[in-house]
Amino acid sequence: MSVMKKNRWAITLAVFLVVCFLGLEEVAVRRAQALPNDTYHELETFANVLAIVQKNYVEPVSTKRLVDGAISGMLASLDPHSAYLTPELYRDLEVETRGSFGGIGIEITIKNGLLTVVAPIEDTPASKAGIKAGDQIIKINNEFTKDMTLTDAVKLMRGPSGSKLRLTLHRDGVPDLFSVTLTRAVIKIKSVKAKMLPGGYGYIRVSAFQEDTNSGVEKAIDKLTKEDHGHLKGLILDLRDNPGGLLNQAVKVSNDFLDGGMVVYTLGRDPSQEQKYFAQRKTDFQDYPMVVLVNGGTASASEIVSGALQDHRRAIIVGTQTFGKGSVQTILPLDDHSALRLTTARYYTPNGRSIQAVGITPDVEVQNPQPTLASLERHGAKIETNPEIRENELPGHFNNGQNPKLEHREQVQEENQGTTLSKGKTTAKAKKPKDLQLEKAIDILKHWKNYQLQLAQRDSSASASVASSATR
Repeated sequence: MSVMKKNRWAITLAVFLVVCFLGLEEVAVRRAQALPNDTYHELETFANVLAIVQKNYVEPVSTKRLVDGAISGMLASLDPHSAYLTPELYRDLEVETRGSFGGIGIEITIKNGLLTVVAPIEDTPASKAGIKAGDQIIKINNEFTKDMTLTDAVKLMRGPSGSKLRLTLHRDGVPDLFSVTLTRAVIKIKSVKAKMLPGGYGYIRVSAFQEDTNSGVEKAIDKLTKEDHGHLKGLILDLRDNPGGLLNQAVKVSNDFLDGGMVVYTLGRDPSQEQKYFAQRKTDFQDYPMVVLVNGGTASASEIVSGALQDHRRAIIVGTQTFGKGSVQTILPLDDHSALRLTTARYYTPNGRSIQAVGITPDVEVQNPQPTLASLERHGAKIETNPEIRENELPGHFNNGQNPKLEHREQVQEENQGTTLSKGKTTAKAKKPKDLQLEKAIDILKHWKNYQLQLAQRDSSASASVASSATR
């Protein structure tokens, strides 16, 4: 190499080092302003892990797949409701809140580490197949759900209308696993239904809180009021197996039944998450007797409504303990059309009760009869006789690499064994089980003053007990 070339190379290197130094100094300043040093140390660890995985993993894997997985895992580690929404899942969520989407019609969560049904949505494949709140989903088709994220579970359960899906379930009180085969459909939710019950009592069923739920409730109230000659004798609001939905709709529905006062308030780390929501005072308010039906599938927005009506003693709550989802999720869109669903606040009833992990305790507890396996078989459920879990069912398992045809054959054999009942088998039409909770609600409306007096006495005793404890 000539002297001239060596000098030229040395000058180029020097200039390069100076530029790098200045650039690093600028980055260091920005880092100090943005995040603490320990955060960058952890990010350095993450970068090292990323490089090691890409270099040494048994199969090639893209950077995008690893980063998406890391983001999903980060949010899933926070709580069962925070999640990373890919652009496709974000679009699905926007469609779902408008009341029309493809799938089987269930709300799910992670409870005690298990994929659990919050509630089946009324008049969907899931509800028609006999799936109940509290059912634990062990497998989706042949995919074992242990350690599966909610996002991945939703992906597996969504699919083209008319396609089949098999869920393997565990239910408390049923000794064996059982599977239910469903046909996916376009889920169009009519969230409000109403009718007049015998005895002249109105009945409104709200199955979810969507964009049009409040208008549906108001129309139902007007319709029932006209049928009852301008004045309701009494009303039953059925929020059982209602998994929730939009907070603003829960506030508006509560406003339909309250004459002013607070409905709910939220508290979070960010001051912007501290919100209070109130019902409006009305000049023509009708204080008719009212009962709200709840159960273990009553969650989130439906707990806001039942909690507000209970705290204001506007309604008597009947049924079983509700689900206990007392947190607020905020959708934060990202530049690539994906989004974060992040838990940002807790919500509280007007009396300051946090529902999170506790739920609403009914004023009058009434258990409905538990469904039996015989009733499941009438819906098309099948007893699972081969519940073993294999490596090829674990989420994210990698292939054999030698004989993919063998793997496919084993999968087909598994799908064909242990989960079928003889076709053509019919059972006598069973009697529809009694709805003891609804019967109790009607009885309360018939004897409204007696139940109001009992609740007033209970409240007085509770207040006296608190006062006595405070003076000790």
